[in-house]
Parts: sequence; structure tokens; C-alpha cells
Amino acid sequence: MAGEAAAGACSGGEAFALRVLGQSMAPEFAEGEIIIVEPEGLARDGSYVLAWVGEEWTFRQLCRRGEGWCLHALNPAFADVALDNLAAVRGVIIQKALPGRRRASKRYV
Repeated sequence: MAGEAAAGACSGGEAFALRVLGQSMAPEFAEGEIIIVEPEGLARDGSYVLAWVGEEWTFRQLCRRGEGWCLHALNPAFADVALDNLAAVRGVIIQKALPGRRRASKRYV
């Protein structure tokens, strides 16, 4: 995901699209799919989110772990990232689509 573009897009309240890069969210999200991000969406346990962590944008599943939170990669080859709070979460994924395949769309909200 282009960090500059995501940073600018997250500052407003309108939903925006990003292309999935890499395999960290496979098998649910394949490389090349388009995700729609709602910057003002309600992030809760199990939501797919866009977060700003370690000076880069990360797309992961938000998971409750005891009293804290973590960003969970669906692909077990990638480590979870612990969060002190939800300030890093900048948007909620509300839909995905495979370019050129309208029927491959899926909503998450």
C-alpha cells in the first residue's frame, strides 16, 4: 500500500480504496485485491483494519487479547503486533473486490 496516499486519505472522512500487497492476510485477502477503507468506521474485535505502526501502514485483523489489543495477520508466517491502545487504527475495511470480477466482491460491515 502506498503510505503517502494512505496518510492523506486517512485524514478525511471519506472511504477510499487500496490494493492489497503481499501475503500477510491470505487466504481471506489475496495480493491484488482492492479493499475499501472507512476512516471513521467502528473498530472492534475481529474487524479488518488499516493501522499506522512502526512508521508504516499495516493491514491486519484487530483482535482483543486480555486487556489489550493486537494486529493479527491471517497468514501464520507473519507475527502479530501488540497495541497499547487503538490510536494506531486509522480505518476499518468495509469491502473487498477483485478487479474485473464484480461477483468476487465481499462486504465486511
